[in-house]
Amino acid sequence: MINIDNIIFEKSGGLVPAIIQDKFTGQVLMLGYMNKEALTKTIDTGLVTFYSRSRNQLWTKGETSGNYLKLDSITTDCDNDTLLVTAVPEGPTCHMNRYSCFGIDKENVKFLSYLYDLIKERKKNLPENSYTTKLFRSGIDRIIQKVGEESIETVIAAKNKDKKEFIDESSDLIYHLFVLMAELDIGLDEIVNNLIQRHTKK
Repeated sequence: MINIDNIIFEKSGGLVPAIIQDKFTGQVLMLGYMNKEALTKTIDTGLVTFYSRSRNQLWTKGETSGNYLKLDSITTDCDNDTLLVTAVPEGPTCHMNRYSCFGIDKENVKFLSYLYDLIKERKKNLPENSYTTKLFRSGIDRIIQKVGEESIETVIAAKNKDKKEFIDESSDLIYHLFVLMAELDIGLDEIVNNLIQRHTKK
């Protein structure tokens, strides 16, 4: 976590802008302002807290609506006078019941990038009590076997026209395919770039 003492609050009358970003999608949720007390409370409680310029007081996002922003990380810009806060939104962020205060829709597909990065982190650190760790430790043959099994189960679900089962099996297939890609040190961007190249050739 950041060092609060390095942040320059004085430049804007004791406040710094805080850009809030969804941890999983990377999308911007809102812009708020923090003073030193709000930032300290955010770090201590794990719930994103701002300073209200209109009410001249601290307010924790979600304290009335229940739509909290659970803190993930905080970084500063190169001038140490702006914060980038990644958080997990528990419900809509905007007071108008929208995902983002900027009117953008949630792009769940970006979660795939987060998931792949998490799998790579599991491969590097091999945390205990993790199914992903167990797969990596079992070796590539076992990982390939799981991809094959999930592929067959996905096909069977499609043949049976069972939508829920197809979604479940497709999710398992994508996850195990990501594990195999990580085992082979193939980046998700390499697959995406290949798809882009194929698309532009048509």
